[in-house]
Amino acid sequence: MSSRELVVLGTASQVPTRHRNHNGYLLRWDGDGILFDPGEGTQRQMLRAGVAAHDIDRICVTHFHGDHSLGLAGVIQRINLDQVPHPVTAHYPASGQRFFERLRYATAYRESVDLTEAPVAADGVLATTGAYTLSGHRLSHPVESYGYRLVEPDRRRMLPERLAEHGIEGPDIGRIQREGAIGDVTLDDVSEHRRGQRFAFIMDTRLCDGVHVLAEGCDLLVIESTFLDEDERLAADHGHLTAGQAARVARDAGVRHLVLTHFSQRYGDPAVFEQQARAAGFEGELTVARDLDRVPVPSRHV
Repeated sequence: MSSRELVVLGTASQVPTRHRNHNGYLLRWDGDGILFDPGEGTQRQMLRAGVAAHDIDRICVTHFHGDHSLGLAGVIQRINLDQVPHPVTAHYPASGQRFFERLRYATAYRESVDLTEAPVAADGVLATTGAYTLSGHRLSHPVESYGYRLVEPDRRRMLPERLAEHGIEGPDIGRIQREGAIGDVTLDDVSEHRRGQRFAFIMDTRLCDGVHVLAEGCDLLVIESTFLDEDERLAADHGHLTAGQAARVARDAGVRHLVLTHFSQRYGDPAVFEQQARAAGFEGELTVARDLDRVPVPSRHV
């Protein structure tokens, strides 16, 4: 199993189908698990996908329409039932505080887990760990909605052949990393920049600035494409994207792997979403998501 992968729990939009559950996506990022938009049925989809409550460290809700949040009640209660041993943090639009509280306390249960509420009220950084920085950006939907972006810190990659060439070995390797130079040999002489990996999660929205900010330079972009291009006016009226719009965003942002999801029940053939995405000029890796797919974060360039 990849240490960085997306586990797709559901891919339907407002109405689930026989083959598509409501939304739900778990991002595994090294030792952390971030659950995005747990819609109705997420707890059962977790079981089918081999995802445990213990895998969840953070929950990110884009907005409080039911297909993105009705699973919160079951997921939160499962976290407590299984007595998850670590704290869990929940991010969601601050304007939906009353909805979060209703879902959190929808029925009686025993709270055993430290669940921190961290509502999002503006664009910006939400959390910083040693493995990533998580930020949120406002989207354009009939109710307040935020997309999420995760960025790994940039680092230096030491080059063994350069180290040997300059006679840097043993404890001196750590020293040059800390101090930036040993004598006339600089860190740039024996290493190269390693760009941190980037992930973004964009759900219900029209095209807006937030979409482009979130998508910029992503290794893996998960984005809604509720409608096909011939229904672009309908998409705009309801605050959604088409397959072509999503693909053009990814193309212009330099996305390496594009995951299309959140499909309207009106369409029966998922292959058409891929056709329209390719016709829009996206040439990178492309996944038209299916329930229970596992999508690895692309390997590094270097």
